[in-house]
Amino acid sequence: MPVSALVDSERRVPPLERALSVAGCEVAVAAPDVLAWASTLAHHARIAAVVEQGALPRLVPDSPASRVGVRLHGVVDPGNVGTLVRSAGVLGPAHVVLGEGTADPLAPKAVRASMGALFRVPLVALADAPTARRIALDARAATPLWDVDLGAPVAFELGGERTGLPDSIVEAAEQSAAIPLAPGGESLNVAMAGAIALYELRRRSS
Repeated sequence: MPVSALVDSERRVPPLERALSVAGCEVAVAAPDVLAWASTLAHHARIAAVVEQGALPRLVPDSPASRVGVRLHGVVDPGNVGTLVRSAGVLGPAHVVLGEGTADPLAPKAVRASMGALFRVPLVALADAPTARRIALDARAATPLWDVDLGAPVAFELGGERTGLPDSIVEAAEQSAAIPLAPGGESLNVAMAGAIALYELRRRSS
């Protein structure tokens, strides 16, 4: 829940303002140019809110989200990080693990790309990641993803946009898997690869 919110004086939303106030959020009305100054968007939103970092979801041991993980290693584009958080929210439940060199999931671009999933998907440091069967998504792997055992608890290892997965992560994984591409295809965006892996897991669980 936000601790405070600014509302555009020319585009007010009374029902939402009342709901925020009842929940204990401090609501203030601001001129449009103030919200435009605070926003990184070309067209600012009606409401800008402040949420304490400590209010973000935490991973609960033995919860459904703890059994599926997406582990990011050197994913430097915050847009891709946010999109992966969004995929974990809509194709999970799952958690996202932030490995070395990965962009800040709280950067403005990442927050926008998450489309609100940031407030539902637990974020975990690599050192605190739950034990799981690790599947390294590697374009060089001989085994296609559809032939891999995805029994939970499972974690998909994803590498950086240009560098891919570090060899040490691939070697430590219990299984490597590739997402087969059409002839002539070179590579998949890392956020797309993560979404496909989560979808494949969800498809098998349906």
